[in-house]
Amino acid sequence: MYLVKTPVILKKMYPSLYWDFYSEEKDVYLTFDDGPIPESTPWVLDLLKKYNLKASFFCIGENVVKHPDIYARLIEEGHRVGNHTQTHVSGWATDDDIYLNEIKTAGQYISTNIFRPPYGRISRSQSERVNKNFKIIMWDVLSGDFDTKLSAEDCYNNIVSNVSSGSILVFHDSLKAKPRLHGSLERVIEFLNREGYTFKTIA
Repeated sequence: MYLVKTPVILKKMYPSLYWDFYSEEKDVYLTFDDGPIPESTPWVLDLLKKYNLKASFFCIGENVVKHPDIYARLIEEGHRVGNHTQTHVSGWATDDDIYLNEIKTAGQYISTNIFRPPYGRISRSQSERVNKNFKIIMWDVLSGDFDTKLSAEDCYNNIVSNVSSGSILVFHDSLKAKPRLHGSLERVIEFLNREGYTFKTIA
């Protein structure tokens, strides 16, 4: 169970987390979780280069260790990187100290001050401790590309039906999401360009 559009009440319940960024301009924040991997991340980077766009990538530490060349390319091409734990653990199912150690271990390979909890699952006690060193970045709109029950068309519609100024949008450069990511991302970019949105990275 997940919500494509984060409700306002949830944002107010967890005000220390970043769900979107207020802007009077038509800004949008494209983000990708779970990479880098050779099967998908280079494709995303090529597409972003085609449209001269920058995005934010929340990387898994063990994937950075396995694919340092792709991680280096993310940095070299001016994209923002974030910590997504070392092995993609759920905060709800993990002891606080173990969870913090996952972030610390990933931090040995990912130099950043932004963090996104895998699955969006983080306890209040964990978030209080993580907030001492990181900005915790959640999202405003999920594409749902991780959901194998959806089609690429569904993912496209999830974004275009819910995006607004300041939205943080989530895709996944992962094997699981690949069919829906590859079938929807370029169409989403073209839609947002037509609508006059400016793509920004998370500061």
